[in-house]
Amino acid sequence: MQPQSAFNQLNKMEFRPFEGFVFTVSPFNFTSIASNLNMAPVMMGNTTVWKPATTSLLSKYYLMKVFQEVGLPEGVINFVPGNGALIGKQMLQSPDLAGIHFTGSNNTFNSLWQGVASQLTHYKSYPRLIGETGGKNFIFVHPSASVTELAVNAFRGAFEYQGQKCSAASRMYVPALLWPSVKSELIRISSDAKMGDVEDPLNFINAVIDEASFHNCLEFINYAKNSDEAEILAVGNGDKSTGYFVEPTIIVTTNPRFRTMEEEIFGPVLTIFVYADDKLEETIDICNTTSPYGLNGAVFARDRVAASSMCEQLRYAAGNFYINDKPTGAIVGLQPFGGSRASGTNDKAGR
Repeated sequence: MQPQSAFNQLNKMEFRPFEGFVFTVSPFNFTSIASNLNMAPVMMGNTTVWKPATTSLLSKYYLMKVFQEVGLPEGVINFVPGNGALIGKQMLQSPDLAGIHFTGSNNTFNSLWQGVASQLTHYKSYPRLIGETGGKNFIFVHPSASVTELAVNAFRGAFEYQGQKCSAASRMYVPALLWPSVKSELIRISSDAKMGDVEDPLNFINAVIDEASFHNCLEFINYAKNSDEAEILAVGNGDKSTGYFVEPTIIVTTNPRFRTMEEEIFGPVLTIFVYADDKLEETIDICNTTSPYGLNGAVFARDRVAASSMCEQLRYAAGNFYINDKPTGAIVGLQPFGGSRASGTNDKAGR
């Protein structure tokens, strides 16, 4: 891939690795992303310093051993587990920092970005910053939607992996016409979903990642329980006696800007707003403006014209957009994953 050369000229473009290292920061919930965050820079001739999430070190350690087993030279990927703040500070102080490849929380990425910006003159070159952060992913339901298709995908999208995905369904907008049927189907599915150790394949829900996540989820659930603007449709209990288990929780709110409709929870909590049948357009606008994020979204409609229209109206609300499918589970190599707004730099860093 070279520029054109005129008569008696030779124009040449060279693709070079960075003059420095890439700091890669991987999350607890997707081991495969840790491979992507490191191997993408490495394939372009770079070296990386890899800081894995402290709550999932074992899987990342095994991944590093796989890299070594298949012949990755020493010093190309430098596996450095430990305290995030300490390691981050050391990386930001190095004049050889050439880039950050990140998947994780908004707070951490914002802190790294601010750290880089505060000492730009310290670096050999401007560090490239690529980040995929949080989400408040929506499902928007058109009156023409299939109730069974919707309920199954909403439950899977919200509660697979205990909702611990940046792509997990977290808020849903349902027309009043369909709500009784959707409600009945969600309750039925909830009653069938089993919770327990993952060694039993019949268990659909496992524990959340740690005690901090457990208490964070229950804080949101208890907030809804004590609010006049919300009711708990399904379960809403937690038990940490034998693990940090939070039951899949469905909240129904009368306020489309209720706290659990706006803030990222990162746990098994789905909030539903039932909109008036004659308020479709107004509710689409609410969906588009409620959350600061722009990661994933889905619409359900058997009316193809309506689905196309909603997709156009919500195009900036989601980096990955699904029609009649759950808003999670992008396939590597088919659907590049990432979002904009507060969900990241939209470089599709996650896949």
